[in-house]
Amino acid sequence: VQLQASGGGLVQAGGSLRLSCAASGRYAMGWFRQAPGKEREFVVAISWSGDTTLYADSVKGRFTISRDNAKNTVYLQMNNLKPEDTAVYYCAAKLSRNTSPRPGEYDYWGQGTQVTVSS
Repeated sequence: VQLQASGGGLVQAGGSLRLSCAASGRYAMGWFRQAPGKEREFVVAISWSGDTTLYADSVKGRFTISRDNAKNTVYLQMNNLKPEDTAVYYCAAKLSRNTSPRPGEYDYWGQGTQVTVSS
């Protein structure tokens, strides 16, 4: 399984970015992030079908996950970005079809993309 994350960059606070994660197949997917000196944390997940999503409280109302199953691609639209959103963002795929906030339940990980939000 190959996961290719893209779309990171530098943005001012209040701005927007859209991350993409292209997979080599169709999986339930999640996004996690890791800031310097901190543990990896859950951001958002979407089920294999796309019918179910799960968001961390810190991003609810600002981030939206979606998927294009024809392209095996998952998107993370991030609006109203804050400096505390600065981190390396990783997409991950799991073989079971449900959503999960637990990184240990994900079987494959992408390489990460840097998101930096300036104040």
